[in-house]
This record gives sequence, C-alpha cells and structure tokens, in this order.
Amino acid sequence: MSFRWTFAQPEQEKSASELGEQLGIPAKIARLLAIRGIKTYDDAKYFFRPKIENLHDPFLMKDMENGAERLALAIRRTEKVLVYGDYDVDGTTATSCVYTFLKEFGVDADYYIPHRFKEGYGINPDGIRYAEEINASLIVSVDCGITAIEEAKEAKEKGIDLIICDHHTVGNGIPDAVAVLDPKRPDCEYPFDGLSGAGVGFKLIQATIKKLGLPKSVSYQFLDLVAISIASDIVPIIDENRVLMKAGLSMIRKRPRVGIQALLDLIKVKKEEVNTSKIVFSIGPRINAAGRMGDASTAVKLMISETMAEAKAHAHELESINMRRRDTDSKTMKEAMKQIDQDFNMEEISTIVLYAEDWHLGVIGIVASRLVDLYHRPAIMLSNVDGKIKGSARSIKGFNIYNAIKKCDDLLEQFGGHEFAAGLTLSENNLTEFRRRMNELAFSDLSDNSFEPELTIDADLDLAEVDMKFWKLLSQFEPFGPGNIRPIFVSKGVTVVGEPTIVGNGHLKMKIKQGQSGSFDTIGFNMHEYLPSVRTGDPFDIAYVLEENNWNGRRTLQLRLKDIHIP
Repeated sequence: MSFRWTFAQPEQEKSASELGEQLGIPAKIARLLAIRGIKTYDDAKYFFRPKIENLHDPFLMKDMENGAERLALAIRRTEKVLVYGDYDVDGTTATSCVYTFLKEFGVDADYYIPHRFKEGYGINPDGIRYAEEINASLIVSVDCGITAIEEAKEAKEKGIDLIICDHHTVGNGIPDAVAVLDPKRPDCEYPFDGLSGAGVGFKLIQATIKKLGLPKSVSYQFLDLVAISIASDIVPIIDENRVLMKAGLSMIRKRPRVGIQALLDLIKVKKEEVNTSKIVFSIGPRINAAGRMGDASTAVKLMISETMAEAKAHAHELESINMRRRDTDSKTMKEAMKQIDQDFNMEEISTIVLYAEDWHLGVIGIVASRLVDLYHRPAIMLSNVDGKIKGSARSIKGFNIYNAIKKCDDLLEQFGGHEFAAGLTLSENNLTEFRRRMNELAFSDLSDNSFEPELTIDADLDLAEVDMKFWKLLSQFEPFGPGNIRPIFVSKGVTVVGEPTIVGNGHLKMKIKQGQSGSFDTIGFNMHEYLPSVRTGDPFDIAYVLEENNWNGRRTLQLRLKDIHIP
C-alpha cells in the first residue's frame, strides 16, 4: 500500500531556527522539536530531561483531598478494601498498582475484575455484591466507574464507600461517591487530562502517601506498571505521561518486578531493550490476552507475584492464552475479509460494519484495527453475546467514532469510548439501520482524501547528514508514542547499492545511498512488491524511520521503510 505523503509544519519556521542556534543542534533536530510544540530552551530542557520532580501535584485533581484522606484512613484502620478494575492492560496494571500498595501497608485487600463476556465493562451489581460478601467497607475502582451512577447508589445503600479513579469521558452526571478522580471531569482543573487509568490510580497513591506522612519515593515502585499502561492504552506520551513513561522504562530496564521479568524471560526480550514498541507489540498483548479470552485474573496474578516460581507459572499460562487468542484472531480476520469481498463494494461505503454471531468478542477489536489499516475506513466488528449484539469500533483520522455512535444512541442499549475506539451494544432489529446511519455519518464527515492512507513526514533528510552524532540526538526523543511519534524522514533520489533481495516472509532488504552518502542497510517489512522497481537501478524516494542495530558489539544505523515512491 502506498501512502500520500504530507509534511508536518512547525507553527513558526523562525522559532525552529532560533531554537537550533540556542541549543547548538542540527537544523533538522530543531525542526523536529518545533513540530512537537517545543519553542524555548526551557521547553527543550523539559522534553529532553523529564524528571520525576516535574510530576504535577496530585491534589490539583478534583476530589483528591477526599480520596486520599479516605484511603489513608482505610490503611490506618486496616479496613477491608476491594480494588475494582478492568480486564484490559490499563485496568489490570492499575489494579495491580493499587492492590500491591494496599497489601504492602497491611491492608486486607482483595481485587475484582469483571468477566469480559459474562459481566462486561465497568462497575456492576455482581462486583458490588462481592464487596458486600467479603465485608469490604471501601471500593477503589480503577480505569472504570465514571458512568456508574446507579452502581454508586447501590454501594452507598449497602454502606460501602466508593473512590473512583477513571480517565474516560464523563457521561450524564457524576456518580455520588466519596471521591470521583477523573482529569476529564469538566469541573477538574488538573493540568493534564491525558493520564491512563493506572496513571490516575498512581496519583491517588501519591496523594495517600503524602497524607500518611511518607516520602514521595514510596510511590515510585509502581512506575513500571504505569509505563506499561501508558504505552498499551495509547494515551499521549507528552507532559506528565512522558515523565512517567521515561521513569517507568528506566525501572523495567534496571529492576523490573518479578512478574515482568518472568514474562520478558519467556518471550526472550532483554530488559535493557524494552521500549514503547516492545510494550505495545510484545508485553501488552500477552497481558491483554487473558482479558480478551474472558478472565483477566491471570494477568493480575502475574503482576502481583512475589516469587519467581509463581511468576513463571503465570507467565506460561498467559503465553498459552495468548497463543489461543492469536489463532482466534487469525480465523476472525479471514472471515471478516471474506465477508467484505462478498458483501461490500469499497467504492460505495464509508464505514465497514460487519456482523457474525459466533465471532469471539475478545478479538474483534484487534480485527477492527487491522481492517482500518487495510481499508482505511472506520470499522465496526459485531458479535452476538446472549442474544445481544456487542461490538468494537475503530476509526481513522478525521472521524470521531464516539461522537458518531452517540448520534445513533436511539438504536443502542449501551456505548462508550473515545475518538478512535469505542464499544457498543444493540439489538439485532436495529443492525440494518445502524449500519446505514453510520455509513451516512462517515460519508458526510469525510472527504475523498480521507480514505487515502496518509503518512505524516517530519523532515526531508539528506542521508549525508545521518551519523552517530545525529542518532544520539534523535534517540533522546524517546520514549515515542502518541503526541511524540518516532520521526519519519524522506530521502529523495536514492539508489540501490548491490543486489536487493527478499528475506523472511516477504520483507524487502537492500543497501541504499543518496548521491555521495555512505550506504545504509534498509529493510521494508511486507514490501516485497517493490523488488522489481528498485532493481532497475533508477532513483526513487523513500520514507523511513531510523533505527540502531547492535550486533556483536558493533553499532550501525538502519533505515526501516514506511513507504516507497517510484517516480
């Protein structure tokens, strides 16, 4: 698939030039900073050296005073506390954070993760009944609860206090709880609203520690879990998240908890090599697999493990679950593509809405994401669970899928989510009308260009500029993620050195140079179709990211292709 290239532009080219002079860095590096909104020396210092001291005061968050005071009281009284989480990576890491914190202080804590298929997302009556059965006097919800109006009432009627830690969009009203911690509350003036669910839980831990008169550093032991939640939940890695991510990655690379170490050992990832991508593509999916297949408790058990033997057992169980998930995922993808080929004309539809009653609810979100990548249209995958149609939606730039689904709320029984991902429930009687209306909304909101895959380029780069000094500066942009995507460069008029070839499963491998530059190893995953074009010897243009290879102690730079344009 070839992309339409668009070049990112800083607000002011002049500010990029001035910043480069101030910092004594190459113009291209200064331009990358300016594109990311970094305009001054102090901005650059904060960006390149995010320190734990830069974290915001947790008490700036609405209701934090009440929440920290109540949790500190529970710790002093050693009350029975139930940590109520969610079944995804963010929810299970958040649960593990708060649960481990409470256990370390001698609290009789327990945790509850709803079953994805039997109970669904969020606080529910079964969870509240469980809290009542174990005589919990306090529930701390993490990564859920902001829409739990009725459930909060039920807990209050049963004499159970509730602290909500969430980061999702506020619905119709705020639950009646001891504290509702959510930086997205309209009445919350917290300086950063992009925290993950585990991030909000971490802020509660920070505040509670202060109430207990303990040093701030007590909370830092949870930063590895917070980093995994940030990377996996695709929240912006800017502002406070950049600080948390940087510190969390450092912890994983130096002294990961036994559960994370056991998982890294099993999948043969060196702790020193863990970065955002390794979390997103290797660690996160395995933690997520348990919840996707139904019961997320194995993921929590891994992360709260106290011995390596215990951790290894849970890591192996997670890997087994993940293998089943991958098989189910692959089968569902094939069936979805077959349905598209048989029933849809891509020239006539703006949204892909697919339904099969036996699709596994745990993998349809992954498949929807792949369909978006493949067809560059919003995609909604639907399945039947106990007579109700439930599904996952994913979107493209320029189409807020949550807002679109909200406009169909008269057809739905339940929905939630954000701009690029959402979940929904509806009756089968409304499926045809829902499909028609979503297609109509996307057609009116999106232009023809929207359906062309777009690649945002950071800078046009001469390969002669690329050396280890340039790489050292570029590597300080890490950790990468939303809000700070790994820079994509374009180099024009490059030529092949030697003979290009195909390696692995359809990957293009070659050496290239530009003019009098040195040659660079270049890899294009799943780009075998370009082999005939690059073999001609004629110049072509490439879009790529820079990477470092470290083989037998020898460090070299490699270009990982994102796209090729043949003139």
